[in-house]
Amino acid sequence: MNRIKSAFQKKQKGLLNIYFTAGYPRLHDTVPLLQALATAGADLIEIGMPFSDPLADGPVIQASSTAALHNGMNMRVLFSQLQGIRESVPDTPILLMGYLNPVMQFGVENFCREAAAAGVDGVILPDLPLDDYVQEYQDVFRRHKLRPVFLITPQTAPERIRRIDELTDSFLYLVSGPGTTGGANTQAAGVQDAYFQRIEDMKLRNPRLIGFGIGDKASFQHACRYAEGAIIGSAFIRALDGVDDVPAAAQRFVQSVVA
Repeated sequence: MNRIKSAFQKKQKGLLNIYFTAGYPRLHDTVPLLQALATAGADLIEIGMPFSDPLADGPVIQASSTAALHNGMNMRVLFSQLQGIRESVPDTPILLMGYLNPVMQFGVENFCREAAAAGVDGVILPDLPLDDYVQEYQDVFRRHKLRPVFLITPQTAPERIRRIDELTDSFLYLVSGPGTTGGANTQAAGVQDAYFQRIEDMKLRNPRLIGFGIGDKASFQHACRYAEGAIIGSAFIRALDGVDDVPAAAQRFVQSVVA
């Protein structure tokens, strides 16, 4: 079953993908957050695998990653927490996002096997080179039916974009502009919109989600003008800071974006 493809078939526009860090704010918040986001109406959910050196992430996600590591989160704990998640979250696509180093330390085969067994649908590793994926990891991903998601930036060459489009059967992650997650977008609106339009005009076979700098209803709706949906991470993690009732905070946040 390709839950990712099913999500885009069921809803062609306005898909909301929410990112949160596993083990944050507290170690055992991972599953309650997943369940609350799915119930609240998130169309896809990304779980961040905390890492000590997250290159693409801004200060908010970096801080949540550090806190999660201090809480005791690691790959083995995460997979243990996710066991049986498909009983309570049967249909919402779940993706793991993180960095290659912890996956390599865990073992790529072990990682893919454990992820698939837990019901994970896709994996986003921003620092995984495309050629390395093709030569070394594509077979194991396919064997375990894990869909890779690759990032596209304003600087990505058209031929590379088309190659990425051929290599995945999930969605294309459009980075909205320069910088890290959660940062203010420094690109002029016209330049950013022209980039989004250029990708749309390529008529790629996979749907697109726009991420980095999306944080509220207005920026979500703007992104949805140029793609099937958008990804929110840092703003959601900020909404969890200091909260006692994490599931209720998740419900409120999703409703503030889509209601």
